[in-house]
Amino acid sequence: MKQLFSLPTPSYSLVWTFVIQLALSRSSVLAGDGTKACKLSSESSSKVLDRLEQLTNKNFTADITDGEDNYTYVFQLCGDAGGVPKAGVIQVNKKTNKMTPIGLYTNTQVIGGGQWVLLIYNDGEKYDNHCGQEARRAMIMISCNKSADVGKLKVFPEDRERGNNCFYFFELDSSAACPVDQSQLSADQSQLSAGSILLIIAFCLVAVYLIGGFLYQRLIVGAKGMEQFPNYAFWVEVGNLTADGCDFVCRSRNREESPAYRGVTTDAVEEEPEERDDHLLPM
Repeated sequence: MKQLFSLPTPSYSLVWTFVIQLALSRSSVLAGDGTKACKLSSESSSKVLDRLEQLTNKNFTADITDGEDNYTYVFQLCGDAGGVPKAGVIQVNKKTNKMTPIGLYTNTQVIGGGQWVLLIYNDGEKYDNHCGQEARRAMIMISCNKSADVGKLKVFPEDRERGNNCFYFFELDSSAACPVDQSQLSADQSQLSAGSILLIIAFCLVAVYLIGGFLYQRLIVGAKGMEQFPNYAFWVEVGNLTADGCDFVCRSRNREESPAYRGVTTDAVEEEPEERDDHLLPM
């Protein structure tokens, strides 16, 4: 083991980078449920968590040196960080390659503000000798930064001098934590489709035609009653033709029916005898 750690620094860094990338690739394959994978302690926080949907399926890393130990922290939103099942944040010891779950996304708390979202992963691996041997906990503060989709993950020194309620604190800037611009949202929702615009134009043209035609017929022509309707004769003819077409297409009566009245048949009338007036002729 000593020979392993006595390798030159460049070679060791290359091997360690390969291991981290392999773990991150595996965690990306395992993730896929988005923010729904997080088990929230309060369902009222689900809407706040939905704001961070664009950060899912991504791993964020941060390095820190604590004395002689070097650690890499891996964070994933509602996904397996570093390929560790159910772990939202893990700590990787570069010397021993040990992966320690700091917090699980199966026990998540979310607190939202106007310009920030605080994500808390609970039920991490228990401390060995300090913090009352309680379970580790990770707190990730995601702050609004409209100029950056996703910033760099920052890690702060662990506060473990306390008797209890110890935690790891991380900070990440992202535009996902910014509040939705209500004025822009209202403007987008108020935009009319092309069909709606055409219907409004058609309605306005019909209204101008009816009102203008009515005033012209009444005030200029002097029409009364139904004659005030513009182009009354034309629309009556259209209505009649439409009715005839409907009658021709839709009605099922026999059009070859004999008329309602009929002529008298020859059988009903006795044939009158032919009058012969030959006897009136002079002989």
